Amino acid sequence: MGEMATAVIDTPIGPLGLVASERGLCGVRFHARRLQVEGTSPVLDAAAGQLAAYFEGELTTFDLPLDLDGTDFQRQCWLALARIPYGQTVSYGEQARRLDLGPASARAVGAANGQNPLPIVLPCHRVIGADGSLTGFGGGLHVKRFLLEHEGALLALG
Repeated sequence: MGEMATAVIDTPIGPLGLVASERGLCGVRFHARRLQVEGTSPVLDAAAGQLAAYFEGELTTFDLPLDLDGTDFQRQCWLALARIPYGQTVSYGEQARRLDLGPASARAVGAANGQNPLPIVLPCHRVIGADGSLTGFGGGLHVKRFLLEHEGALLALG
């Protein structure tokens, strides 16, 4: 695996942990207050800067080297997330369709999204239930709602 570098950044949704290898960003972790900060890397610096710009509303597309550790199917699903435009949402079924998979694959796509190691950067928060429900999210549904409202994809509720 080589040397890993880690950082923790403060964001409006709490501390985010960033993990990078020599090849690229490999992890964005929610609730990262206790993550051990180790090493430095240009990828970590770039990721921290781009995430800060995202939360400031100045950045809508991330451009970072990624180091994705998953099955071919998972990586295909994760990379497809990057093609969902800022401020828009798709259903799990629509994401499956975009991957040339049938509607029966929506669950498998949802499961892969649930394992997404780079939330926000690969925006799994933009995938919602066919009925518009927010469904599960590693950071918690309140975080998913915050991100979608931040992007203007959801009008602030109440």
